[in-house]
Amino acid sequence: MLEIGSIIEGKYKILNLIGQGGMSTVYLAMNERANKQWAIKEVRKEGVYNYEVVKQGLAMELELLKKLHHPYLPSIADVIERQNSLLIVMDYIEGNTLDRILNAYGPQAMEDVIQWAKQLCEVLNYLHTRKPPIIYRDLKPSNVMLRPNGDICLIDFGTAREYKEKQLEDTTCLGTQGYAAPEQYGGQGQTDERTDIYCLGMTLYHLLTGHNPAEPPYEIKPIREWNPSLSQGLETIILKCTNKNPEERYQNCTELLYDLEHYEELDQHYISQQKKKLSVFGVTCICALMCMAGAIYFHTLSKQISVNSYSLYLKEAKSQPTQEGALDKYITAIKVQPDNEEAYINLLDYWLLEDDCLTVAEDELLRKLLLTSYDERNSYEDMLRANPEGYGKFAYKLGIAYFYSYEESGNKSLALKWLDTAAACEELDASQTYRARILAGIATYYSRIGRESKSGDVTIGYREYWDDLVQVVAGDIAQEDNAITALIVYREMTYQIYVNALHFKEAGVTMEEMLAQLTVIEEGLQSPALVSDGGNAERIASLMKEVEEGISLAKQVIDNTFQAKEENPLLAKGSHFPSENKEENPLLARGSHFPSENKED
Repeated sequence: MLEIGSIIEGKYKILNLIGQGGMSTVYLAMNERANKQWAIKEVRKEGVYNYEVVKQGLAMELELLKKLHHPYLPSIADVIERQNSLLIVMDYIEGNTLDRILNAYGPQAMEDVIQWAKQLCEVLNYLHTRKPPIIYRDLKPSNVMLRPNGDICLIDFGTAREYKEKQLEDTTCLGTQGYAAPEQYGGQGQTDERTDIYCLGMTLYHLLTGHNPAEPPYEIKPIREWNPSLSQGLETIILKCTNKNPEERYQNCTELLYDLEHYEELDQHYISQQKKKLSVFGVTCICALMCMAGAIYFHTLSKQISVNSYSLYLKEAKSQPTQEGALDKYITAIKVQPDNEEAYINLLDYWLLEDDCLTVAEDELLRKLLLTSYDERNSYEDMLRANPEGYGKFAYKLGIAYFYSYEESGNKSLALKWLDTAAACEELDASQTYRARILAGIATYYSRIGRESKSGDVTIGYREYWDDLVQVVAGDIAQEDNAITALIVYREMTYQIYVNALHFKEAGVTMEEMLAQLTVIEEGLQSPALVSDGGNAERIASLMKEVEEGISLAKQVIDNTFQAKEENPLLAKGSHFPSENKEENPLLARGSHFPSENKED
């Protein structure tokens, strides 16, 4: 077992024991550098039957979780293999499982259960829309954590599987009796998203009635037989979720979520009341509607003209023969709809970053536009900020541009504000908020990498820097984000290996780790989303060529770095970096936009 107070891998301090099961022990740990708490699950070889099989199962679960980024899912930060144990560093989820809450307080309030059900629909829909879809298969109260803020977190992916389109049925029948759908017992085809909907229905049944479907007689009754005060509409929803025939259930979580948001409308009493109200209200409405029709028509017409004008200006901007003409059209579009992010993003993508470089002059132009007054109280940035989703998308794009493309080499300090904004945007795609958070973290300590404090300690080590870079490159970026961002991220990683291979080696990064990341990038270049993005074909081809060249050069430097000093032509010069002479350095000679080695950027 881990000792309280011990430090793992030089950064995780064990604070106390928080849980213990048959195969594992869970500790609360603190990363003091990042001031963040983590949970560390220790799976010890000793006392675990068939440890290698268990370890293999854990590896599959971890591999699955690493691909996922969602507010209602835990994230894996690190996997540490020791001689007699495996340590899994994951998000520390504060709170209690729903089964503990049930055991302590009995049936839960209907309004709370509906809120939890909506959140579970959201996270299940996220899993089901992955490619390939992920089927969770073991939804039950003990696998749902309730955080202090009221949000849920879905834990334990030990039984989850990827849906295989041509497979007839599951190879292994897994699930919890009582909660598991009939098809989970085999012989009825493979499990799919409707299986998770069945498990969700059983979970809601348990939470509302307090009767555990995992205990004999393993049956479900209409919830109002247990508690007549419960909603008839909610009863209808649960009966549909738990239909033994998958074809009779909700076919996806979007359908289920809609009914949960309108469950009162499924009540017979509600329907009767609405019919009476409608008959009385109808006559009044006819008169009112006639009066309103004219006003609505002209308002709609005005709005439609605005929308059409906006789209027209954007279309004209892309077809302008001169940069000045395009800029004028983008700015005109922004004036027409200042809360619509599309014109701001197009201005950034197709005008300011056309050459993959955001210059000082272009940056000043953009800042001036954002700060310009739209009316007496609001600037253009204020107007865009009123659209949180649009503002988050723009902040993400601009943060990426500052980080990688400002004056060709990138400026991390300018990127920080916008990356922080994107990371805090709840409306942004989960993979983008995750990447923004990691890049913001890099930006906060970029100027301190490898430097000593006054006490002589290294403030930020190259090992931490490497680990963060690896997290940024993870996943199918072209699919999760877009092709341009993916290639820029890949180019950055190859360049960082190229210029910092020796620093990484001295910090404990192995040759295999560096080569593995180049392999990840090579696989990323084969992403269908990257290949299929034909709208930027010329720009993509140019960036892809730079990445391929960067991979080749990075491999050469890795090979040289891990040779003996006398055999290493780079180290023989007494330098820790490849040459900065543009005639000797092919990356710099071609005017690459890779970040410079200047840590002040």
